Amino acid sequence: MQFTPESNETLTPMMRQYMDVKKSIPADAILLFRLGDFYEMFFDDALRASRLLDITLTKRHLVPMCGIPFHALDNYLPKLAQSNVKIAIADQVEDPKLAKGIVKREVTRIITPGTLVDSATLVPAQSNFLASVCLAKNKYGLAYLDVSTGNFKITELDSVEELSNELSRLQAKEILVSEAAFNEWKTQDTRIVSDTSVFWTYLEEDCFDLSSCESYLKAHFSVATLESFGCEGLVAAIPAAGAALNYAIENLKHDARYLNSIKYYNTRDFMLLDNATRRNLELLESTRGLKDGVLINVVDDTRTSMGARLLREWIVQPLYSKERINQRLESVSSLKDEALTLAELQETLCAVKDLERIIARINIGSSNARDLMALASSLEVLPGLKSILQSYSNVSLIEELNKQIKLFPEITELISKAILEEPPLTITEGGMIKDSYNTELDEFRSSSREGKNWIAALQAKEQERTGIKSLKIRFNNVFGYYIEITKSNLQSVPQDYIRKQTMVNAERFITPELKEVENKVLGADDKAKALEYEIFQQIREKCASYTKEIRETAQAIAAIDVLSSFAEVARKNDYRRPTITNDDTIKIVGGRHPVVESLLKDERFVSNDTLLNNRDNNIIIITGPNMAGKSTYIRQVALIVLMAQMGSFVPAEQAEIGIVDRIFTRVGASDDLAKGQSTFMVEMVETANILNNATSKSLVILDEIGRGTSTFDGLSIAWSVAEYIHNSPHARAKTLFATHYHELTELAMTCSGVKNYNVAVKEYGDKVIFLRQIIPGAADKSYGIYVAKLAGLPEKVISRAKEILENLENNAVKEGQPTLASHKGKSRKRQLLPNTLDQPELW
Repeated sequence: MQFTPESNETLTPMMRQYMDVKKSIPADAILLFRLGDFYEMFFDDALRASRLLDITLTKRHLVPMCGIPFHALDNYLPKLAQSNVKIAIADQVEDPKLAKGIVKREVTRIITPGTLVDSATLVPAQSNFLASVCLAKNKYGLAYLDVSTGNFKITELDSVEELSNELSRLQAKEILVSEAAFNEWKTQDTRIVSDTSVFWTYLEEDCFDLSSCESYLKAHFSVATLESFGCEGLVAAIPAAGAALNYAIENLKHDARYLNSIKYYNTRDFMLLDNATRRNLELLESTRGLKDGVLINVVDDTRTSMGARLLREWIVQPLYSKERINQRLESVSSLKDEALTLAELQETLCAVKDLERIIARINIGSSNARDLMALASSLEVLPGLKSILQSYSNVSLIEELNKQIKLFPEITELISKAILEEPPLTITEGGMIKDSYNTELDEFRSSSREGKNWIAALQAKEQERTGIKSLKIRFNNVFGYYIEITKSNLQSVPQDYIRKQTMVNAERFITPELKEVENKVLGADDKAKALEYEIFQQIREKCASYTKEIRETAQAIAAIDVLSSFAEVARKNDYRRPTITNDDTIKIVGGRHPVVESLLKDERFVSNDTLLNNRDNNIIIITGPNMAGKSTYIRQVALIVLMAQMGSFVPAEQAEIGIVDRIFTRVGASDDLAKGQSTFMVEMVETANILNNATSKSLVILDEIGRGTSTFDGLSIAWSVAEYIHNSPHARAKTLFATHYHELTELAMTCSGVKNYNVAVKEYGDKVIFLRQIIPGAADKSYGIYVAKLAGLPEKVISRAKEILENLENNAVKEGQPTLASHKGKSRKRQLLPNTLDQPELW
């Protein structure tokens, strides 16, 4: 409903105030307007909110409206936040009792998907990133900020593809961008804009002005240069960072001094994983979008929310530095070797609450007394934690992290002396501060108690005087204290009672004496509540003064938590420490798929060996039946490499991992109808990405290529792709290629770096047993008809399929039979009961 200036004049003063506030906030924000004990919404906001919150929509003078109790705001905010909408909260900023005219109201915060800070709206184990992107001088500047923790990082990227991969990795809840840049990128890479879960916010171009943003960042961090943050000269990243910080502060309505640093990172310091690889390897969620059956569920034994968030970061951003990987592995090894100390360490970590988010809420003024108690209880365990970590003083990374953990006796003592153990959620209604902490507060409370005791005595006296045993002295916010008498006893009411209100079954009275005492009681109560709030704010400000040290401590604890998790997972699952090298070899003995193994209950996982390098074992062609384990095997190799570069032990008897710069995957087949891309087109786009970006340090996982088109086309493309990887000097990546094109096995005759392997099977009459073991040589059967039988196809269909297969194999149908290379010298013998460790070709 739109209002012109003329129609605005016909509104009530309160509605005019509402319209003025509404004009001051983003047009797409829902305004929650505080009116007494409710937050009210009007017009289109009411229509949207009633639908999103499933609350009753009403009308007043034809104006749609709905509302929620102000004390229940935290119950409703999560629903709005999950709906990806902006919310503006306008609070009463003066005491209604003291207001002259209409109560003053102001927007106290604007909540957007990327600026959430309330625990009720956040997922404890997940970061909540606000990202900002700027294009300048052929560079893509990216900044991301978690307002709830203070984590603030920036980088610069060379291509829109790199930008797309980083945004996908971050899973940012909101992305800031100029509309012109958004439209330009949309034409270059639709992946950036296709994720419907991302909330895009368009800013004016001048929000990304380099000079203004640089000055803004310097002023905020109180520095003369950004050089100490490693950000000097980043002409694309600095505007992105300035825009993000300014946007966050404007919406928080707070100077956000807890955002006291910014960190530059280079994506080349990490193994790169694009969106397809993260999806296909099922790192955080399955290919069907589920949370079960994924890597993080196997390796996550963290005990803190901070550690859980950091673990997610380490999984999707493994290291590329041998030194840093070995630092983590050394720590995990030492923790794992001391099982009793590890158990004590993890038990201690359980007592540490989410320090990062608590200190952020303390800084922006949204914390309550329970947050302070959580802070104190967490800080109290730090001496014990440091003592445990002292046991690993010979381990460089653990020693460094232990030094980063500080002690805060002043804070813990202050909070324990001042705050009640179980304080209320609200901070303005009293009940937070202990007796004897503040003399003036004790006096107010004493006055209030005396008055309430007098009122109780008055009730007894009036019952006796009037003979009305059911007489009660009650209280509410409208009338204050009053005497309530049932209708049946009205004839006994004394002459000095003053009638105040008539109810259905009773009447309410006051007396001058009662009102006099009421003023004293309520005056003391109000003063006590005001003083408690003032004391609480002082304590909160004291805690905020330690923000930098507490944040650094929290970050160290998070890292300790993840390393401890790796150690405990390795201990429980018999994972081994991998050897990390800078050469081109990946050698795995007895490798297992971590997720599949964890899902097996009464069945033993069949381990397999792997040898890959850039020379004579450059490409491994794997053939064999469906359901035999080809896909599991090639994914397990990728996961073992990834886990090793995370700094985790791996599911293998031995593993030697030559550091990989990137893992590529081309797995499965699916349409992308939203982009107008067929199954085959999606497959070719992903394959092109691999061929254009793979290096000799990359690991490539190919699970079928060319299955989305005709047999000849598909086989030709698959053959050519394998040849290209093998022969290209810059793209000679270590490759595992699972395929049903048995003709591809002939590549081993012409390409020295290609080796053939198959999944062993054993036949018993009409039955086929999949042995799950990868052995040298090519498969000579696919057993597709057998798998079809297992799937439940009718026997008539199975019988007919066998007849057709026999005709094809006997050349009864010659058309469509490709001959790619001579069979001369080629062994098609199928090995059934192998022992891969006895096969010299494997090593």
